[in-house]
Amino acid sequence: MPTATWNGVVIAQSDQFETVEGNIYFPVDSLDKQYIKPSTTQTVCSWKGVASYYTLVVKGKENPDAVWFYADPKPAAKNIAGHVAFWKGVTVTP
Repeated sequence: MPTATWNGVVIAQSDQFETVEGNIYFPVDSLDKQYIKPSTTQTVCSWKGVASYYTLVVKGKENPDAVWFYADPKPAAKNIAGHVAFWKGVTVTP
């Protein structure tokens, strides 16, 4: 079961997921929301749309913009609607 871990804590875990461009996208419901806070950062992907971010806060440490999601993905990426992915030192194990 894929698991996302940062700073020694499981952030997300689910046997339901999507894989896009080598990234595992977890259902948003699998995300432990006690470890996230909203970010104002947004980026644009030409085929997925506008990505928004969360900052991780675990054991007093912050990892800015380590979680991303597409609130309203373009049609080609509709399979990742309602999902989040990780980077910036977050370990994702299949």
